[in-house]
Amino acid sequence: MISVSKRRAVSAGLTPYCPFAKESDFIEVTNFTNGEGYDICISRGNTQQTVSLTHGELELLQVLIGFKEE
Repeated sequence: MISVSKRRAVSAGLTPYCPFAKESDFIEVTNFTNGEGYDICISRGNTQQTVSLTHGELELLQVLIGFKEE
């Protein structure tokens, strides 16, 4: 059986956010088809990295980034 789905994706160039970015560098975030997370693609020069995170993994990543030691 063949299944066809549409996934929401948004992307933006990195240059307004990163002083080390080249004009062609970008990040694209695509929702999982099942709605349980995201595929995040970071493209820098000739290198492309993709990571898949569930909502919980993304939430923990945000907590860890914002963690301040007492």
